[in-house]
Amino acid sequence: MPHDLQENKRNAIAFYEMMFNDCKPRAAIEQFAGDDYIQHNPHVGDGKEAFIDYFERMALAYPGKVTHVKRAIAEGDLVVLHCHQIWPGSDDYAGMDIFRFDQQGKIVEHWDVLKVMP
Repeated sequence: MPHDLQENKRNAIAFYEMMFNDCKPRAAIEQFAGDDYIQHNPHVGDGKEAFIDYFERMALAYPGKVTHVKRAIAEGDLVVLHCHQIWPGSDDYAGMDIFRFDQQGKIVEHWDVLKVMP
């Protein structure tokens, strides 16, 4: 079954906004992640519970943090989000997040890179 690229983009954006902006990482994982979730960010543990724990801590430590999705690019089973992250009391970041989707349209893997914005 081919991937629905537009649906995957919508789901990646909704996942990102729910976990980051709405501070609901558990709901985001429950709604958008597949059975397994592989995390490649060295600051976030692998798996769903490690992801939830990390972003629950971030919501408490940085109330008011927000991200703005600037663009979404989809190809095959991948979606790339280019984002502007604003962390109160910290630097702003330009971010690239890559999500891999399974055949059911669920997120199963994530990579990211961040750069401090001048």
